[in-house]
Amino acid sequence: MELSAKIFIAGHRGMVGAALVRKLRIDGCENLLLRTSSELDLRNQQQVNDFFEQHQPDYVVIAAARVGGIVANNTFRAEFLYENLAIEGNIIHAAYVNKTKKLLFLGSSCIYPKLAPQPLKEEYLLTGLLEQTNEPYAIAKIAGIKLCEAYRDQYGCNFISAMPTNLYGMGDNYHLQHSHVIPALIRKFHEAKTAGSAVTEIWGSGSPMREFMFVDDLADACLFLLRNYDERSFINVGSGEEVSIKDLAYMVKQVVGFEGDIVFDTTKPDGTPRKLMDSSRLHSLGWRHQVSLNTGLDLAYRSFLNEHS
Repeated sequence: MELSAKIFIAGHRGMVGAALVRKLRIDGCENLLLRTSSELDLRNQQQVNDFFEQHQPDYVVIAAARVGGIVANNTFRAEFLYENLAIEGNIIHAAYVNKTKKLLFLGSSCIYPKLAPQPLKEEYLLTGLLEQTNEPYAIAKIAGIKLCEAYRDQYGCNFISAMPTNLYGMGDNYHLQHSHVIPALIRKFHEAKTAGSAVTEIWGSGSPMREFMFVDDLADACLFLLRNYDERSFINVGSGEEVSIKDLAYMVKQVVGFEGDIVFDTTKPDGTPRKLMDSSRLHSLGWRHQVSLNTGLDLAYRSFLNEHS
């Protein structure tokens, strides 16, 4: 991927897109095509077509999506399905029409069946029922994978897909109801610390196992794939390390400096019991994550303090 190439990062103000922009600028890529949602509504096919026809991007990364945690996924089921289908469909088709050199579609580990064998291998896709709480989002992401495969099969497009594990880091969403587990924990413990609370309540039993990756590691992996991966099959991007929600909660508690107790509300849903991705295909190509969970949590909390001071 040449430094002079025109690179369109769809969703550049989101956590993943912003990390990609940081990494590309560090690497010396200056010809970045960046548009806010008010400047370019990715759900609007005509706007997307006009943008691609005018700017002719050489490379495209689809980091734009309607995202959220368990509550948001389960509450806004129609929006999560419709908006994500529209975004990916519009961009992928416009990239084909305008002969984009390469496109990278970013999905999510929630594409896998709820009770798939662990760790999750790429070939387990569509072998069982999805987790009900985030099924619409997962279906939209599976459709994106299949769109990339179909445009490759029918038209020879170099469209690839990568499935990141659970992400966290700078620019995360810290809404208590609509965020993922790490930013929700950071905010919950910070507010409890600030208020001098004696107890903080956490949803669920704390028993589910999860894998996490610092978002700047994902950005590095994306550029690695753009430069080194041209296969039809999507590829997992994970750390290969897992932690229970209970242990994670205590790690975040320590990083934030909350000195009270934790109570787990077992009447609330846990979600998928375990979710560890098999990233051996990516690792065999020579890429591995660099930021440990302890280091990443500390960086994430510092970012939270800077953003919410």
